[in-house]
Amino acid sequence: MAKDKFKEQFAEAAAAAFKAAYPAVYMNTGDEQVFSEDFVYDNLEQPKDPKMGRFAFPVFRYTKLLGQKPPVIATRVATEIGGILNRNQGPVLVSPSAAGGFVNARVDFVSLAQGTLEDILTLESRYGGSDWGKGQHYLIEYSSPNVAKPFGIAHLRTTIIGNALRRIYKKLGFNVVGLNFLGDWGTQFGKMIVAFRKWGNPAMLEENAIENLHGLYVRFHEEVEQDPALDDQARLAFKELEDGGEAVKKLWQDFSDRSIKEFRRVYDKSGIEFDEWLSESMMNEEMDNIIARIEKDGLARLSDGALIVDLKDPLLPPCLLRKADGATLYSTRDIAGMVYRWNRWRFFESLYVVGSSQSDHFKQVFKVVEMMEVAEKLPPEERMSGRVKHIGFGWVKFGEKTFSTRRGRVVYLEDVIDKAAALVKDIIAEKNPDLPSIDETALMIGVGAVIFSQFSVRRQKDVNFDWDIVLNFDGETGPYLQYTHARLCSLLRNYDRRISSAIDYSLLDREEELRVIELLADFPAAVESAARNYEPFFIASHLLRLAATFNTFYQRKDGQGRIDRIISEDETLTAARIALVKAVQAVLKEGLYLLGIKAPEAM
Repeated sequence: MAKDKFKEQFAEAAAAAFKAAYPAVYMNTGDEQVFSEDFVYDNLEQPKDPKMGRFAFPVFRYTKLLGQKPPVIATRVATEIGGILNRNQGPVLVSPSAAGGFVNARVDFVSLAQGTLEDILTLESRYGGSDWGKGQHYLIEYSSPNVAKPFGIAHLRTTIIGNALRRIYKKLGFNVVGLNFLGDWGTQFGKMIVAFRKWGNPAMLEENAIENLHGLYVRFHEEVEQDPALDDQARLAFKELEDGGEAVKKLWQDFSDRSIKEFRRVYDKSGIEFDEWLSESMMNEEMDNIIARIEKDGLARLSDGALIVDLKDPLLPPCLLRKADGATLYSTRDIAGMVYRWNRWRFFESLYVVGSSQSDHFKQVFKVVEMMEVAEKLPPEERMSGRVKHIGFGWVKFGEKTFSTRRGRVVYLEDVIDKAAALVKDIIAEKNPDLPSIDETALMIGVGAVIFSQFSVRRQKDVNFDWDIVLNFDGETGPYLQYTHARLCSLLRNYDRRISSAIDYSLLDREEELRVIELLADFPAAVESAARNYEPFFIASHLLRLAATFNTFYQRKDGQGRIDRIISEDETLTAARIALVKAVQAVLKEGLYLLGIKAPEAM
């Protein structure tokens, strides 16, 4: 990742300052790490109060080593840093000061403003990117709905978190493969086949096929309570499918084709993208090879007729590979899928964006893969264990009080999007009835509202979906960010001139401008944090801070209580402010794109 030149100058001077201030300790400790430039750089923090400086280095860890209290250490090191910087040739980009147990650093404002805005105006959508992942494959599995089942609200978080991570890692230079791994195999299809044979007919597949198939599936579970023999019939039907029976295979293929067509339609409407579609059924040929490999490694044994792997972990039950009747399981297909992906892509990492409720399942299959690689004594570069990761997330709490559906207990994702778009259209009709393409804009904002609602908290937390909050144009929501972007576009249209290349950045000297510029400069770090933590929330929260800070600047008043207009008769000042507006607009648009949200130019 590219380094921040301000932090680099500070870290270099701070490392030298520690060595100069405490030479005896440095010479005797034998641990150069804590006095190194990289250590200082990697441990820099951002003060809670921006007025304290651009960044800060905590010295508490040095108390025991240096035998002094943190404020004494901070003061001594800050003094040394100041002296080192003043003796160096070249521009001084940072100025140090001591505050409690921290060495704070202010940056040269004009250098920060010029460097940041010129980068954004030149790079635009490429700003914040890097070549971190150059030449590396990055796999992300997300969405992965079950064939012949409705695409419900339960699929929302996996779909949008995965879609956002796909875009984030692409921005950082990785060769990203976004995978949709369809659930199209297993005993559930035995149930679907039995239900269709008993109560279905071909006409049910011509219109509302997925809804009708789901109705049959629900009916099967109702009927089986009175007739348990149906479960036995379902197992036999799936076994027939696994054995390649032509009639059941044709029916299963019809279910799959109609489901995929429906899924693609919902994805297109939501702006969700994939690079490749795989399915559990595609792993059939791989599974026999995997089971044979596991048995050859001496890891599998029979238990009551079923084939299992004892994970030698008191916290994990054995991993079941094959039932006593010979049928395979989801875990078998997942292990086969991991090996298939590793052999094909030799990935840097492979992420499984699946709800936290599946945590134990992934611990089991990851453990089996690790045991295989250990048993086979594979060299580190040939191992995928450690590269496969489960990216869990909490539930969407969607109470009946906030949404009702005619489709039983399942809340269809498309219904949620349609309702969001309809509610937004009513708001637009009231506030801006002359807006062109109202339907298109309403859908854009509705989708954005639904997506952003899932990034309002960290992914491990549950999300409470509330229409009044989700569609608020003034709160911390998607529509608020989209409205701010549209406002920025309106300012640029009103200016209607080419942005000057000769800008006096020293004119952007007010507190509000400085805060906006700092947040713009921090955008690449927000993207990196999102990637390193598998957490789009970092980008979402950064965009909210940027929008709020810009709106403070936009609504600022002069000494007479009048709005301090961005476009004024002072052409030089206007040019500088418009450059700032353009930079904010570009970063907001790119940040929203990374989250999977479109940025309207008018609302």
